[in-house]
Amino acid sequence: MNGWLLAAGITALGVAAVHIVAGHRDVVRPLLSCGLGDEPKRVLHAVWHMVSIDLALSGLALLHLSLTDSTSGTGLVAWFVAAHFIAYAAAFLLVTLSVGWTRPLLRLPQWILLLPVAALAAAGAA
Repeated sequence: MNGWLLAAGITALGVAAVHIVAGHRDVVRPLLSCGLGDEPKRVLHAVWHMVSIDLALSGLALLHLSLTDSTSGTGLVAWFVAAHFIAYAAAFLLVTLSVGWTRPLLRLPQWILLLPVAALAAAGAA
């Protein structure tokens, strides 16, 4: 059993749970009640669901990898998931830093949840 990947999988599932619960309250409800056109509103809502599924599947994949006995593809898949979470974190950081907000790192704090999964997955892949 790979403890790093186990920790990454549990953390990723926690991130997915936070995304689903807090995201529905803080993002989805305001989005669906805003004056944005119906088609862009529904596309953004679908993207939110897509990310929910992606986060949950990534967590399950990491848990599965942690329980395998270092099969030939384990490291590659773990690196892919790590890169995936780094890309998500980078997207939040780039957007929040480009707006010119005061204290920008706390305005879109999702990156704080995403980077630990990337670090744990990378440690498990190494």
